[in-house]
Amino acid sequence: MRMLAIVSLALLFTPSAEAAPGAGAGGLAAHRAVYDLSLKDASERSGISGMVGRMVYEFNGSACEGYTVSFRFVTEIATGEDSRLTDQQTTTFEDVRNGTFSFVTRSYVDQKLDHEIRGSAEVKGDALAVDLEQPEKLALDVAMAHFPTEHMIELIDKARKGERFYESRIYDGSDEGDKAMITTTIVGEKQSVETGDAEAERAGELADDAYWPVSMSYFQETAEEGDGLPVYSIAFKLYENGITRDLTMDYGDFVLQGQLAQLDLFDAEPCEE
Repeated sequence: MRMLAIVSLALLFTPSAEAAPGAGAGGLAAHRAVYDLSLKDASERSGISGMVGRMVYEFNGSACEGYTVSFRFVTEIATGEDSRLTDQQTTTFEDVRNGTFSFVTRSYVDQKLDHEIRGSAEVKGDALAVDLEQPEKLALDVAMAHFPTEHMIELIDKARKGERFYESRIYDGSDEGDKAMITTTIVGEKQSVETGDAEAERAGELADDAYWPVSMSYFQETAEEGDGLPVYSIAFKLYENGITRDLTMDYGDFVLQGQLAQLDLFDAEPCEE
């Protein structure tokens, strides 16, 4: 599974934003969010009969010092009479101002390391210079793309301006770390919380805040125009300070749902110029 879908969701830096609960300068909320995962749908081709899990996302930092994300995605997958435990652990650091991004992702299957990706990327002219350390050393150029925080800057900016559909490109170091993805995003009108929304209540101070319904599809860069199907798509409710809930992750053969179970807002780090 790719990291961008979820890792990008809570990254936000918008200088004109008002300070939201738990947010520092720019409205960026330092926080830890826990999501309960469940299987919403699965095709026969997937071979999946059941899936449950938990996702934990922690975001810290500042516009001056850069942003750090720690992300863990654990699922127990049932396939007939067998089951397996998958555990993806990702840490990233992004310096928005200087256009740098570093990442490490370790994927475990039944508590054994299955795959590791480690590397960094930097804006160089009209491209990204990518240096991979794991699984093997490799230096390459990738077409210009937003890093995850930048990608969400774009999303929030367009949402506030009332733009409902746009296309962009993102590089998040996932898969083999050697390419970017094309994204198409649809942003709905801002909505108020419905009465009796139990998940909203678990958002604590944000329980009564309005949100944007957002859906995003991710495509391979090489997909032919008009013919390529998305590699995956996601939908979620996005708050002003970048926190998300009510996640739906569609990987084609199966669909996962993520419900916010716990939200802890941290004191924002001061941004000293």
